[in-house]
Amino acid sequence: MRISVLGAGGWGTALSIILNSNGHSVTLWEYKKSYAKTLNKSRINKSYLPGITIPKEITITHSLDEACEKQHMIVLAVPSQFLRSVIKQLKKYDFKDTTFVSVAKGIETGTLFTVSQMIHDELPNVDENKIGVLSGPSHAEEVAKKVPTAVVAASKDEETSKEIQSAFMTSFFRVYSSTDILGVELGGALKNVMAIGAGIIDGANFGDNTKAAIMTRGIAEISRIGTALGAKPETFAGLSGMGDLIVTCMSRHSRNRFVGEQIGKGKKLKDVLKSMQMVAEGVETCRSAYELAVKNHIDAPIINAAYNILYNDKDPIKATYELMTREMKSEH
Repeated sequence: MRISVLGAGGWGTALSIILNSNGHSVTLWEYKKSYAKTLNKSRINKSYLPGITIPKEITITHSLDEACEKQHMIVLAVPSQFLRSVIKQLKKYDFKDTTFVSVAKGIETGTLFTVSQMIHDELPNVDENKIGVLSGPSHAEEVAKKVPTAVVAASKDEETSKEIQSAFMTSFFRVYSSTDILGVELGGALKNVMAIGAGIIDGANFGDNTKAAIMTRGIAEISRIGTALGAKPETFAGLSGMGDLIVTCMSRHSRNRFVGEQIGKGKKLKDVLKSMQMVAEGVETCRSAYELAVKNHIDAPIINAAYNILYNDKDPIKATYELMTREMKSEH
């Protein structure tokens, strides 16, 4: 297939390499013209995926015309909070037979839309059945090194989910299919908020017991929100729920866990973000998750605590003990 990946960050670059290895004709779009030239010259994404060579067969471009015309599949690898501005530029293209695949993990601030909902909102002529997502426990740094990884491809349409599954599947990158696109998107987005919470636990030196509690009760909150919005509960026990939560809360690669760790050590959010080159999706998703829970009257104490720590300067240690001393409840 002819496949374009929009977004030359670490994840977009790693997926481009996978798709190229599967024999597809791949175009990688970079929004900065100067950096697109640098990537073409060096064939190494030093800013986002150092040490990994980009095969010469992959076309690297700054031109959306080159990236979007007559493509069988468009992979959206732009961070969710910047994605709408890119999608707006795609309205002039004919996507009648094009499959869209989101690999971003976030909930848009203001609208509270998932990425697939954002695509449908901006490109109403694109068939909803041709929109899918790819998500799961997958750090670009490891995928690019062919570390065995399992993810899930989801779409409302089973054939589309299987098309995505087939496009990406390799001997080291195993892809499962699902028709619960909403659950897969919410699992991938909301686990980033829990990863910030897990990082706060690390930074405040609480311990493994506390982190396990945050992760386990965190997946309960994610499932509570997801099922209230119409997702399938079993999705959150799978790769895009529990699987992604584990890797993001535990890994040294996790940008969201890193943000939480720095906050737990007493640093201010604005200073932490200023020091980072890559985007931590969970920071903005935390705001959206908080608003989503309030809007739908869903009990989400960990999300509430994370929101108050990030945006209202609440003391992380005090917030943790407030979680511990809430009224007694049944586990299920």
